[in-house]
Amino acid sequence: MKRFFPTLLCIALPLLAGVLQVEIAAGAEAVSKLKVPEKGAYTGAYCDFGDGEDGVTLEAIDKFQELTGKPLAIVAFGSFWARGSFPSEKVALVRSYGAVPLLFWSPWDAPFDQDRGPDRFSLKEILAGKWDAYIDAWADAAAKVPGQFFVSFACEMNGTWFPWSGWFYGKDRLLPSSTEGGEIWEGPETFKKAWRHVVDRARARGATNILWVFQPNNYSYPNYPWNLAAAYYPGAAYVDWLSMSVYGKQYKDEKWTPFPPLLEWPYKELCLLDPEKPIMLAEWGVVESNVKTEDRGAWISGAFREMVNSAKYPRLKAAIFWHERWQNADGSYSNLRVNSSRGALKAYREGVANPFWLGRPLWK
Repeated sequence: MKRFFPTLLCIALPLLAGVLQVEIAAGAEAVSKLKVPEKGAYTGAYCDFGDGEDGVTLEAIDKFQELTGKPLAIVAFGSFWARGSFPSEKVALVRSYGAVPLLFWSPWDAPFDQDRGPDRFSLKEILAGKWDAYIDAWADAAAKVPGQFFVSFACEMNGTWFPWSGWFYGKDRLLPSSTEGGEIWEGPETFKKAWRHVVDRARARGATNILWVFQPNNYSYPNYPWNLAAAYYPGAAYVDWLSMSVYGKQYKDEKWTPFPPLLEWPYKELCLLDPEKPIMLAEWGVVESNVKTEDRGAWISGAFREMVNSAKYPRLKAAIFWHERWQNADGSYSNLRVNSSRGALKAYREGVANPFWLGRPLWK
C-alpha cells in the first residue's frame, strides 16, 4: 500500500440484509476454522474497490475472476478506523462469494495523507485507552462472523509513509531497559505495545475468530537495524500468519527490479521470526511500464515461477495480488491492474492456472 492515497470517498454498498442476518444469527457458536494448505497456496486479490479501498462489490470480485479464469480464496479490502465501525456487510459479501476476507485494519484518519505523522488515532492515544470503546465495538461485531478471517493491523510499519511507523515514535532512541546486545528501540517498541493492546482487547471481547497477520514491507525503509521487521514483531502469541508486501516498480522514477530478489531475503527474514507460522504475500504487484526493457508480463511470469518453488519457499501459503490503478500527485498514473496489457493478463492467467494455486478456502 505504499502509494499516493486520495481523499476517501463515500461509497454506497448494498446491505445484503439476508446474508448479514444469517451471519449474525450464527454468531461465534460454531466458528469454521481455516486450514493451512499442506500443498499449494491460496490465491487472492484486492479487486480495485475504489479510492477508499473498501467499496466492496460482488461485481468487482466476479470481474476479477472472469479476467483471470480462477476464483479467489481470499479477498482483501481496507477497514479504516475513521469509518467508526466493523464492516459487517462487506465481510458478509466476501463470505457469500465463498472467499475469506482479509481486512487491512488501519488506525488512520481522513484525508489519509501519507508522510504526515500521527493523527487522532496515534499509537500513544491507543495505548492511553482513548479508543478502547471503538476497539471493543469493532471486536464485538467481528466475533459474530461464523468463520475465521484475516486482519492485517497497521501494515508496513517498517516504512515511513504510514502514521503508525516507528519513524514517528522515537525511531532508534534506546529505552532505559536496553542492555548490551539486547537493544529496545522506542519506535518499534511503541508499535508492539499498541499491537498487543489491540489484540488483547479484541480477544477479550470474544473475537477469537480473527487470524492476526503481521505485515511489514519486504524491505525496510530506512534499512537500519532498529527498523527491521524483527524489531516490530509483537510475539508469537499475538500473530497467526506472517506476511509482507512485495512490490516491484510502482512509480515512473523507481528502479525496475525482477521479482526473485524482492522475495528471497525478506522471506528468510520472516522465517527467523517464528519457525512454523505460515507466510503470505498480503500484497504483491508491479506497475505497467512504458519503458521497452521493463516487461510487466515477464515480471508476473517470473513471480509465479518463483512462488511455486516449494523447496525454496515451503511456508508460502497465500499470495494476494494488488489490482488497482491510481493517479499520483504529479498527474501520472500507476496501473497495477491485472489487465493493464495483454501481456500482463496472459502472464497472470497462465501463472494462476497452476494447480498449486487454490481458488477456494479449505475449512476444518
